[in-house]
Amino acid sequence: MSDSAPPTDLTEDRPVYVIGGGPGGLATAAALRARGVRAVVLEKSGDVGASWRNHYDRLRLHTTRRWSALPGLPIPRKFGRWVARDDVVRYLEKYAEHHELEVVTGVEVSRVDPAADGSGWRLSASGGRELTGRAVVVATGFNHTPKLPDWPGRETFTGELLHAARYRSAAPYAGRDVLVVGVGNTGAEIAVDLVEGGAARVRIAVRTAPFVVRRSTLGWPSQANGILIRRMPAFLVNRAGRLMSRVATPDLSAYGLPRPDAALHARIRQGAVPVLDVGLVDAVKRGRVEPVAAVESFDGDAVVLADGTRATPDVVIAATGYLRGLEPLVGHLGVLDERGRPRVRGTRAPKQAPGLYFTGFTNPISGMLRELARDAGKIAKRIARRPARSGR
Repeated sequence: MSDSAPPTDLTEDRPVYVIGGGPGGLATAAALRARGVRAVVLEKSGDVGASWRNHYDRLRLHTTRRWSALPGLPIPRKFGRWVARDDVVRYLEKYAEHHELEVVTGVEVSRVDPAADGSGWRLSASGGRELTGRAVVVATGFNHTPKLPDWPGRETFTGELLHAARYRSAAPYAGRDVLVVGVGNTGAEIAVDLVEGGAARVRIAVRTAPFVVRRSTLGWPSQANGILIRRMPAFLVNRAGRLMSRVATPDLSAYGLPRPDAALHARIRQGAVPVLDVGLVDAVKRGRVEPVAAVESFDGDAVVLADGTRATPDVVIAATGYLRGLEPLVGHLGVLDERGRPRVRGTRAPKQAPGLYFTGFTNPISGMLRELARDAGKIAKRIARRPARSGR
């Protein structure tokens, strides 16, 4: 903490409750503390950074160390430019310690309601706890609940089917035939990991051709392009997307992975980001990862693809994304859209729910950790302006 930071009133009986002890929650709590506002982080697991602890072993940040640090503490240079999963966890642990954050682990918040007296919010939590706070920041994470499509015949599949959230390393799949479903960053990286880990055959099911770009070109990180693109009008974003796609990666159409025909700006608005190449292009060119059509259904030991062909893999790994999982928590407040996402987020609180904030529920092309860090300071500034007893 800076010596010039205002003292934090640890006796405040209605603190700001931050739900979630990941990067967004910790950053917001630190920013609030720096403004003298008591913030209590409620984390349902036993440690901060729980989602990072559960990611697959080879994961590294696709954003640079410099642009991934949270407010008030740089990521150590020794972690390298592309920080490994375990080092991200170490950093988050150090971050909570450095800022002396008030983190309560093993407490799961099940519901948020207006406080009975009309001032602040009541949180229902595990163990029969009822907590009242002046404001609430929901930071439960973008990757909250694994989404497994309800494919017809899924229950009949005689092979192994798992969501990518359960994948840790290639070791259990050595010598096996594996189909990865989904060619986002997670699916692409798992496919490469399987190849390098000795899987006998690796196919990747593609529904929508992705924009594939290099993580870095001549030292210039792709993240920098993402930051610039966020400030561009749609027609320039689309031009930049076409240029990046053609310059950064070869045409893989002959290998079953055509260039995308959709506009990049439309993809970004839908929440998709380009796939950063960490070996996929080379693996596809060498025939070690085989792109195939999207999965339509299952039939016993077979997977039926959209082009009518059938595959009989030993294992299917579904890199099919996540749900936000916010409905039980705040769905009754009318603050979510039809896809279960917060209607407003960042520094804006819903009109019908003043004092309720959301952070970390988008997948920005400029880098999630960078945007979480920026959101944290803005949310803290907004909350600090509100008197503790100003009402909802």
